[in-house]
Amino acid sequence: MLVMDADVAIVGIGTMGSMAAWQLSKTGISVIGFEQFGIGNDRTAAGGESRLFRTAYMEGKEYVPLLFEAKKLWRELEIESSRELLTLNGGLTIGNPDTDVIQSLLRSIYEFDLEHEILQGNEATERFPQHRLFSEEIMVLDKNAGFLRPELAVVSAVERAESLGADIKRYTTVQGIYPGKNGVSIVANDKEFQVRKVLITTGAWTWKLLPRLRNQLIARRLVLTWFAPRNIEEFKPDKFPVFARMRKGYRLTGVPTLDGTMVKASNTKNPSTVSEPDNLNRDVRNEELQEVGEAVERLLPGLLPNPVRASVYMDAYTEDEHSIVGSLPGMDNTFLISGFSGHGFKMSPVIGKIAAELITEGETKHSIEHLDPYRYAKA
Repeated sequence: MLVMDADVAIVGIGTMGSMAAWQLSKTGISVIGFEQFGIGNDRTAAGGESRLFRTAYMEGKEYVPLLFEAKKLWRELEIESSRELLTLNGGLTIGNPDTDVIQSLLRSIYEFDLEHEILQGNEATERFPQHRLFSEEIMVLDKNAGFLRPELAVVSAVERAESLGADIKRYTTVQGIYPGKNGVSIVANDKEFQVRKVLITTGAWTWKLLPRLRNQLIARRLVLTWFAPRNIEEFKPDKFPVFARMRKGYRLTGVPTLDGTMVKASNTKNPSTVSEPDNLNRDVRNEELQEVGEAVERLLPGLLPNPVRASVYMDAYTEDEHSIVGSLPGMDNTFLISGFSGHGFKMSPVIGKIAAELITEGETKHSIEHLDPYRYAKA
């Protein structure tokens, strides 16, 4: 009889892997996790000190129930870890109300009766003078929005999973995954492990373990930038909600000052492709800094337009920008969570819970048809 090292292995203990480890460990089954870097590292989509949390959702109204469940789970993790991870200070989406993005956002608000305000003209600029508003634009205030502490969240979920019995192996690179009739063999750091099921949560590195998905999961390079304010008081959390703004080639997103000296504002429009995630270019070109600086000068006049800090991260993108969550066609006992396309961190606790349900029960109570791996079955 084959001796098992664990019931479930998780490959990649970053954003999604950490939450899945936490949720699976809560069920009482044995979990082993493999992470090629340290826990809470800045090599993946979890770096950068903050991530937006929103419930009014431009990416699709089907995410709203997931986000409210995620909010509940964020509070649970805060209690279990005794750490503050989610701060709700409101969230602005700014743009032309006739655009598809704002229309999609409003559909999510009206269908789920979300707490919000729609501001325009003088009322908008008086409430939030940090933003330069143009005559054709509106501000939509999501009252259940704010920011997360991503690195601390990953660390907290992993520590909680370990306290529940999970075995998390740091600086351990998985070299191969081999599903079989009686379970899954995993080779990591030249050692073989046997588990009943495996969950792959490797983000930008996914195609290296699953080459057949190379064209479905594209690694993209994300540049985050911070700016010095003219008056720091105007950009504190009680006065400056998180924001997302689409205007003429820009998709500017940002959060209030967290350290009392800098404000994060980044242009996340059309991130470039990364052909080899192990060789991510983490240098930021002057042209990239100038481009986001021009957007800030035009749209956020209270910030000095030259970035004082910049850093580079990665995420895996799908063609439709909806992730892949579930069991893989033709691979027994193998599950995948990947491809969140730059908007996954906020919902990571509920995705971890969904993974736990799929692995332990074979189904989930949550509606995730839009994330079904079988839409890529031909690959």
